[in-house]
Amino acid sequence: MRIHALWLSASVLTLGWCGVAAAQTSSSTQQANSSDTSDTIVVTAERRVENLQTAPISATVITGDDLANKGVTAVDALQFISPGATVNNFGQGNDFNIRGIGKGEHNTQTSTGVITYRDGVATFPGYFTEEPYYDIASVEILRGPQGTFGGQNATGGAVFVTTNNPVINGGVHGYLAGQLGNYSDIGTQGAVNIPISSTLAARVAFNTETRDSFYTFTGPGGSAYTGNPGNMRMYSGRLSVLWQPTTYMTALWKTDVNYLSFGAYPADPFNATNDPFHLTANAPQQALDRGVRSSLKLDFNLPGGVTLRSLSGYQYALSAYKADLDGTATGNSTFGDVVPTRLWSQEVDLISPDQGFMTWIVGAYTDYLKYWFPAPYKFYIATPPGSLATEYLLQGTNPEQHAAVFGQVSFNFTPDLQLQIGGRYTHATTKNHGNVLQYGLPLDITESAEYSNTSGKVSLNWTLSPDNFVYGFVSTGFRPGGLNVPVGLGVPPPFDEEKVLSYEVGWKNISFDGHLRTQLDAYYNDYDNFQVTVGYPTFPTFGFELNVPNTTKIYGFEAQTQASFGPLSFDAGVGIMHSSLGTFFATDPRIASFIPCDPHTGPASVSCFNLTGRDQTYAPNVTYNFGAQYEFALGGSDTLTPRVNYGHVSQQWATLFENPALGDRIAARNIWGAQLAWTHGDIVATLYSTNITNQHYVGALNSGLRFMGPPRQFGVRLAKAF
Repeated sequence: MRIHALWLSASVLTLGWCGVAAAQTSSSTQQANSSDTSDTIVVTAERRVENLQTAPISATVITGDDLANKGVTAVDALQFISPGATVNNFGQGNDFNIRGIGKGEHNTQTSTGVITYRDGVATFPGYFTEEPYYDIASVEILRGPQGTFGGQNATGGAVFVTTNNPVINGGVHGYLAGQLGNYSDIGTQGAVNIPISSTLAARVAFNTETRDSFYTFTGPGGSAYTGNPGNMRMYSGRLSVLWQPTTYMTALWKTDVNYLSFGAYPADPFNATNDPFHLTANAPQQALDRGVRSSLKLDFNLPGGVTLRSLSGYQYALSAYKADLDGTATGNSTFGDVVPTRLWSQEVDLISPDQGFMTWIVGAYTDYLKYWFPAPYKFYIATPPGSLATEYLLQGTNPEQHAAVFGQVSFNFTPDLQLQIGGRYTHATTKNHGNVLQYGLPLDITESAEYSNTSGKVSLNWTLSPDNFVYGFVSTGFRPGGLNVPVGLGVPPPFDEEKVLSYEVGWKNISFDGHLRTQLDAYYNDYDNFQVTVGYPTFPTFGFELNVPNTTKIYGFEAQTQASFGPLSFDAGVGIMHSSLGTFFATDPRIASFIPCDPHTGPASVSCFNLTGRDQTYAPNVTYNFGAQYEFALGGSDTLTPRVNYGHVSQQWATLFENPALGDRIAARNIWGAQLAWTHGDIVATLYSTNITNQHYVGALNSGLRFMGPPRQFGVRLAKAF
């Protein structure tokens, strides 16, 4: 349901940090992924297993082992290991952007531009993203439009998270890990492979973590605060079953269950001068996500080497959120919602053999997504509570349905020269059914809109030598529009779909006998119909969503390298980006005005701003990261490995209005991490620390509030493989 009643009415959400690391050791990960027997880095996002160094795509791929080494436990940390990625997380929804494209508004109607797939199933678009990473095989971060295979929510890129599979005839193996850290952090996780028969195996994995809040709160006048300050309690489990009755059929079923209570998403006013981790509040707070996801993947090997694949998914989640909307103990503004969500999805693919002059993939996809805002009016904005003059209440449903057909064909003119052509047709519908209670008056909501689009990609790929690969492509992508719920006076029209036209060239190199891998790429994007929230022209204190009428341009350069020279290994990445908004006028809804402001013509005034040439939101000009480690042999099977990690995200803007006085500037982030791991056979003991310098950085800005990134954390982990 599209909600944006005052600037403050957007859901004011932030990430609850989860600190337990993915502690599986090398031995357990290799056992769980028996098909990956070499040092080749692979990507699977285009429905085939491909060598990253000869795939026409810009991507960061990390294994489950590397997640622990780099301190990655959830979506937030991806921005510190991959160039061009930023995450500004508000808890119930996040702004995950790649190359400046992603999600910039916090409502169910505005879908994300960076979609996350879990074990091949597309997850909720931009919501329920705090699910921890545990027992992971790999994480693939794909940059640039992924329209052919990623679909409508991949205009900026896509993230593919793949968990470890059961291993048939692999015996009993797995790992156990525990963690103790500051803030009374206690975490456990583990997994076990269970052989059942010569054709059947299961894998059970779990993750738990409890941690006290980063924040201290006081109530009115310095009294004790009785609400939840943000104490975290997370419990997750996964059951996987692999069945291979014949060489012609494989069935893989996975079910994840999550109970993720972050206690609260604390925040205070952006211009507050107090210690950002010492807050005041007088309203109760809550931050709870719980749900289940189940997927079934069926592979049938048909005559001629063709694979028929079916991938079915079902997901249900419930998010409950309460906030002190003014962020102080003196104000009296609150927000809350309870949002159950259900997503059904089905994909069917036909995949040709990997060899031959022509290889191809064709497929079809459909899903049904539904958000509930339960009665009686469990979505509320109260300023103050109980006042008919200011209270905004909502109940109803927002169902969405999407259907697509897609395909890609590759022409292998020579063993070294390949032409790829892909495309996807998508049809999307969205509806609102419900009612709003504002000023004490009920208002029925019945709205609908539909969108369709054909996007595609043409790529020319050339293997210059066994160690050098170049590519160039043109691709397009789209993100559907949505509905504006009537708020205040006037009924804004629906907002239109976004479209991206992207050009990219890249070079990949392997040198020093395979010890050094490098990726370089440059891209140029024309981004049309960018979706933004602005003030209603004659009542700008209310907000609604519309499209920038002219093209926004985004272009940049990226480089990545990975190296391993005996005991020394390191990795690094850099992204340089420039963005420029097309001609566009808008009224900042935080500034009261009754002067008309046409998006196309203005005219510019004290409240109608000419935004032409301004930066895209959440599009930092520079991102870079590096990590290095050295393995010291201690004798026998013992080793000692120190590692250091660093990630930088430069300044970015939270709104197009770029008004520092209203809290629009998000300062640069410079995050250091380190660990010291002692390995003794199949036991690994690790001392770790994240955000070593304890940088107090704003992790997100919204509704005039600042949401802090996590402070310094440190502790010890102990893991044993068996």
